[in-house]
Amino acid sequence: MTDRWNPGDVVTRREVLGLGIAHHDQPLPLWHGDSWIEWPVHVVDHSDDQLVTFTAPGSPFNFPSGEWPIEGGRHPWGANSSWKGHGCLMVQADGADHAVWHFWDGEQREFVCWYINLQSAYVVSADSYDTQDLELDIVVRPDFSWELKDDEVMDQRVAEGRFTAASVEAIRELGHELTTRLEAGDIWWDTSWSTWQPDPSWTW
Repeated sequence: MTDRWNPGDVVTRREVLGLGIAHHDQPLPLWHGDSWIEWPVHVVDHSDDQLVTFTAPGSPFNFPSGEWPIEGGRHPWGANSSWKGHGCLMVQADGADHAVWHFWDGEQREFVCWYINLQSAYVVSADSYDTQDLELDIVVRPDFSWELKDDEVMDQRVAEGRFTAASVEAIRELGHELTTRLEAGDIWWDTSWSTWQPDPSWTW
């Protein structure tokens, strides 16, 4: 593993297709291991236990060219050139297959929700880290009510070839595990990050 990054360091967050997804005896797709979106983030905390990064307002998106496994052939965010709004704080425990994204809104930067983004465990290199969005998400409001998102697209991802049927089954099992914890009132992440403030200089 690379040396620990320091708060304020700027590194690249890459979404790498196929990361953490087993294809077993199937031939690996040509896009396997390639990044289809990447953007700069500011490091907030980097330790043995977690990686915390901040996507600042205006962070520019880069969409590498490729034959991507999705209708239209472009990343779903392909119409956007940069991150909008107040930015997003992303907290991911080391080895975890999900991250907790934090969102704020309005002139007063009011905390809106935690977004439990199912994504593969991060892999760190010298100046970037890789993960892969696993599509399934859980929106948790400040009162800890929640809703599951995007389960309806999972079978389509199998049809496109991005995920295998076995992978989708495992992703859904992970989603069920996390929603079961929420149903039991088990809030396993550090909620104090919801009051975190970014360095005002962290803009693009």
